[in-house]
Amino acid sequence: MTPENLTPEEREAVAQLLRRTISADPFPLAPRLKPLKSALAKLDPQPQSAIEPLPPPVRWVNSSIGQRKRGRR
Repeated sequence: MTPENLTPEEREAVAQLLRRTISADPFPLAPRLKPLKSALAKLDPQPQSAIEPLPPPVRWVNSSIGQRKRGRR
């Protein structure tokens, strides 16, 4: 049975079963899941999400107590 022989409904059912099996496993990095993840990637390839850049750094401001102490000098 190859993926080409499956109807779209069958492909979706198999993909859902694989997703549930992978997400329910208590050890998500276990080697036994590699073939399942590979099969899921072939059945239902997900587009790669764009990596969002980090927000720009925020300048650190001392607390109001520290600012008052610094101003008294």
